Amino acid sequence: RCNQAQQASTMTFTRWIMFNQIISLLVACIICLSRSVATAFLAPPSTPISTHKKSSSSLHASSTNEGFLQVSRPDGSEHKLSYRVVRPMNLSSQQAAPIIALHGGPSIPSNYLHPLEDVVPYRSIVFYDQLGCGKSDQPTDITQYSIGDSVLDLKVLLKKLGVRRFHLYGQSYGGILAFEYMKSVASDSTTNEDDAKCLSAILSSAPSNVAQVEGEFVRLLDELKKTHSKDNGEELTDAELEALFQTNHQCRMPEMPPKLKEAYANAGTVWRGTDAIKDYVAAPPAEGASRMPSSMIMRGEHDFVSEECIDPWKSVFNTKFLRYKTMKGCSHHGLFEDGATYGELIDSFCAEYD
Repeated sequence: RCNQAQQASTMTFTRWIMFNQIISLLVACIICLSRSVATAFLAPPSTPISTHKKSSSSLHASSTNEGFLQVSRPDGSEHKLSYRVVRPMNLSSQQAAPIIALHGGPSIPSNYLHPLEDVVPYRSIVFYDQLGCGKSDQPTDITQYSIGDSVLDLKVLLKKLGVRRFHLYGQSYGGILAFEYMKSVASDSTTNEDDAKCLSAILSSAPSNVAQVEGEFVRLLDELKKTHSKDNGEELTDAELEALFQTNHQCRMPEMPPKLKEAYANAGTVWRGTDAIKDYVAAPPAEGASRMPSSMIMRGEHDFVSEECIDPWKSVFNTKFLRYKTMKGCSHHGLFEDGATYGELIDSFCAEYD
């Protein structure tokens, strides 16, 4: 009996040891699993857990979609336009409609407007090079160019990109194109609810009369000649006068920003500058036209597109709301001179009409 009792006691002790080993093993497994789960959820971006790594410098970078689309002319000719969509996932947003950006010139490529994406957050922005400049086709036949053709190209772009609701922004000549687009839509009796809808428009440093702004250009040059003569009494050279005009009325910065300098240097050569649109004078839509979208006319305090050059817009817009805004200390390129204020003005105005 003593041997039986001793054997029973030994078996009980052995079972107790095995039980404790099993418990320890389970605890170890649980701890290991917990660490694995924690690692999966709390791993820093530098670990290979995530397949969508972004460095701190790229956290604010915008995704883009670039490509080409085809437009045609009444004579049957076809041409390619280059476009760039920033934040394409927001192109159909109902809370913050995209901005369609129209560059100036004519024929100054759109890359100088790209800084808009840095000062207008969240919204999708569509940039494109109008025919005759940038990455778009540059036909040498002058009959392929006109403001009317550019309006038709814009309508094609909106349709092919699937844009349903948008805000229109035009800088310099781009503002003229924006106005003519809205006027065309307002005058078109066949427009229906399925067509792309312009919610609002911003015309930045856009003259309503090209001959008038050219006269203003000459006046400002004469003023610079009178107020900036050399110490020896000699007149300024053309290069010196051009540099003065640039820093006073075009872009008030010590040096022209690289993007702006590059755009001017690579402008198209076939249909370019005010000579291409020298007879343009803005005219109101015909009687019976539908209302144009609410719009804002903005310019810089020292802009060569003076107050006298933008005042006539009041008489040609048939909209209920037309706002004027002057940016203090800026000239023709407020986007570069005071980007934060420029972006806030654009984004807040668009937000009113989203």
